[in-house]
Amino acid sequence: MDKTKAKTMATLTLYGIKNCDTVKRARTWLKTNEIEYEFHNYKKDGVNKDVLEKAIEKFGWEVVINQRGTTWRHVPDKIKKNLDADSAMALAIENPSVIKRPLLVQGNEITLGFKEDDYAAIFKK
Repeated sequence: MDKTKAKTMATLTLYGIKNCDTVKRARTWLKTNEIEYEFHNYKKDGVNKDVLEKAIEKFGWEVVINQRGTTWRHVPDKIKKNLDADSAMALAIENPSVIKRPLLVQGNEITLGFKEDDYAAIFKK
């Protein structure tokens, strides 16, 4: 393997929650395709504020915040109705389970969610 590829792979970080089915599928795909990465577990390691901010800037808080999950259903309506980028950041930091998963970061590139075809395109083999 050439050094450039090794260096690129070393900077790959997958953010998520270990027991999330979508994160499990992404991790399995990365392992099967022999792509090295670091796993950042929101539950254990907390939320990386800089990464979360970049994701919200790129995708919008409406996409980054998973509004279909169980955690979202438990968010009080008062908070839901007044959500904006700043309050979405605060909500996600307090309740990492509300962040759509996984979040794949490689350098300045951010991918949200997991689709096999998208990962295949990112890591053209």
